[in-house]
Amino acid sequence: MADRILYGYWRSSAAYRVRIALNLKGLDYQQRSVHLVNNGGEQHSADYSQLNPNQLVPVLVDNGLVLNQSLTIIDYLDEEYGGGLLTPKGKEQRYLVKSMAQDIAIDIHPLNNLRVLQYLSGQMGASDTDKQNWYRHWIETGFEALEQRLNKTRGRYSVGDEISLVDVCLIPQIYNAKRFGVDLTPYPNINLVTTSLYGVEAFIQAAPEMQPDADAAG
Repeated sequence: MADRILYGYWRSSAAYRVRIALNLKGLDYQQRSVHLVNNGGEQHSADYSQLNPNQLVPVLVDNGLVLNQSLTIIDYLDEEYGGGLLTPKGKEQRYLVKSMAQDIAIDIHPLNNLRVLQYLSGQMGASDTDKQNWYRHWIETGFEALEQRLNKTRGRYSVGDEISLVDVCLIPQIYNAKRFGVDLTPYPNINLVTTSLYGVEAFIQAAPEMQPDADAAG
């Protein structure tokens, strides 16, 4: 196995993206679980903070290179390894894919990240119901916009008939949406793309429940 280690957590959306990308490229890697809840969150430990001062997952260590931020990690994998580009080279398609992926990874996901939810329930005193309503609101707002964009870009997948970075970002967000009870029926384009992606082995193997730390997570 290559000297490649992914620090992540089974339910982390960002780590999920990187697992999908690694699988699509056929790259071997070791997984190191960073439990985001146990003992106040292992991401806050001194050892992990040295690896990533932002105290977030994922981190990829690849032959001595240490990278955080899932989209940067995936850019690196695209530039360094074969297995098909997740961000196309052509200018028009390249920036279309990047912008749509960022709609998910930058505009939807961070508002619903664990540390945001913990702040809402802790310092802000939000109830579980308030927190779930917050979560659903931002997913629905983002999915409404994505659904409209897919009217123009969708083929078998989000952008035409090739898997792209948009798909890699979409499936983890779908997982979160289902987990928090978001009604997905208003989004036919998203549902069609999701159905196609659920049949791809790289996505199947990257699913949270397939990860080695899922059984022990509780």
